[in-house]
Amino acid sequence: MSAVPLRRNRNFVLLQTGQVLSSIGTESAGIAYPLLVLAFTHSPAKAGIVGFARLVPWVVVGFLAGVFVDRARRKRLMIAADLLRVATAASLVAALALHELTFAQVVIVAFVEGSLYVVFNIAEFGALRSVVPAVQLPQAAAGEQVRFSTINLVAPPLGGALFGVARMLPFVVDAVAPAFSMLSLAAITTRFQEDREPDEAPLRAQLGEGLRWLWSHRFLRTGALLFTWQNLVFEGVLLTLVVESRRQGLTSAQIGGLVAAVGACSLAGSFAAPVLQRPLSVHRIIVISFWASIGLAAFLVDPSVYVLLAGAMPMFALVPVQSSVVIGYRVAVVPDRLSGRVNGLARTIALCGAALGPLLAGFLLGSLSARQTMGVFVGLVVAMSTVATFSPSLRDAPSLSELEAFPATGG
Repeated sequence: MSAVPLRRNRNFVLLQTGQVLSSIGTESAGIAYPLLVLAFTHSPAKAGIVGFARLVPWVVVGFLAGVFVDRARRKRLMIAADLLRVATAASLVAALALHELTFAQVVIVAFVEGSLYVVFNIAEFGALRSVVPAVQLPQAAAGEQVRFSTINLVAPPLGGALFGVARMLPFVVDAVAPAFSMLSLAAITTRFQEDREPDEAPLRAQLGEGLRWLWSHRFLRTGALLFTWQNLVFEGVLLTLVVESRRQGLTSAQIGGLVAAVGACSLAGSFAAPVLQRPLSVHRIIVISFWASIGLAAFLVDPSVYVLLAGAMPMFALVPVQSSVVIGYRVAVVPDRLSGRVNGLARTIALCGAALGPLLAGFLLGSLSARQTMGVFVGLVVAMSTVATFSPSLRDAPSLSELEAFPATGG
């Protein structure tokens, strides 16, 4: 019996809809963070530090959060994380209203908000495999990429426009937005984990079990390590785009429009992902997505932010295609009892670079020209693309057809 199409899967639609509405509000504050820091300090390095603080929780708490997610009731945990996100964003709004905001508080709020997102996102992997059959998980992952891309399209101009009206407005929206997530989660009827006996093993043993499982899978292990560098370039280019746009005289709304164009590219790639999954092998998708980043070299010839955006468009469009096949495969093959640990560890490894990208870009832009900064990123692109092309672990990548053998448990 064939699986119900995802668009008719009530629980999947509820999960995606709630997260779209919630995340648009949350990510509208994403572009406001560097704009706020630049307005107060005029320091690209400090803007990079805040970007680092928002992403570094993957490195600091990602793997440990996976153990917690595997032990807890995932739905309750996700709702609790949403409630704490409301309180965190509200503290920033209060400080701005009272004119008592400090750079240290911005860093702390960014770190706490990022940590809560890590817990939520790791739990969401378990939620996804609970509402979607294994064979449909690559399609579902592509659907999630559509969600992320839609958010990246809508949230930056919204955040830039709100920031232009009043500096606190994006953070007010950030404080209200999680309500949509909580309502959708409460409406989902499916449990977010399988029935199982409590794991009484020591924390170290549980961490070790997740690490051994991931490390024994050559494809997932190599992919996570290599994607670290890709995420570093991705996030570093985004901060460079924001900082250099400000230097070249663009308004907050115009900067939001440029970042929205990044979201438009990602959205196009996300819609194309299910189509490209069929004729292209997993290895070919990965190789093409890495070499697509070479367009960044155009900025070395003409250091205009519009040239930078144009050169980065292929990268922004193809990364969601790559993510859909890798994440969809990983979520399907990891045992449910290890879902939090393995997916948390894989994301922790891959997103180390995402945290370091803004930090590296911020310090490079503070001491070098934008052209020299981009030269560093182009060098990284060439190196990691070469490795992706010739790595035996990626050349022997699995086929998505393997997932047809998995039981259809989601719905």
